[in-house]
Amino acid sequence: QVQLVESGGGLVQAGDSLTLSCAASARTFSSYHMGWFRQAPGKEREFVASISWNGGTTYYQHSVKGRFTISRGNAKNTLSLQMNSLNPEDTAVYYCAADHTYYGERYGEYDYWGQGTQVTVSS
Repeated sequence: QVQLVESGGGLVQAGDSLTLSCAASARTFSSYHMGWFRQAPGKEREFVASISWNGGTTYYQHSVKGRFTISRGNAKNTLSLQMNSLNPEDTAVYYCAADHTYYGERYGEYDYWGQGTQVTVSS
């Protein structure tokens, strides 16, 4: 089992920035492809961004391109999502996920999921 724990969420105003983190309890973290997803109230979970095992390939949902940056620190078993220029439409519970298969921009059937962290953006 791979345990994933998200952190860094909070309440911010439009235009602010937040950095989300995902800590992985896995000795072989560097072998996993990672993704960020989010789910807003009344909506289905959607893809936000993904990164390949070595960080060489990334994909972003159109609405976050240029604002969000996904990165990983394999030596520290961490995944990050830097979010800039936040707007109320970014309000959601954000989840990190891991899998040995790289799904790119697809939702994918990720094997492991975190519990989520709440991001609320007020206007």
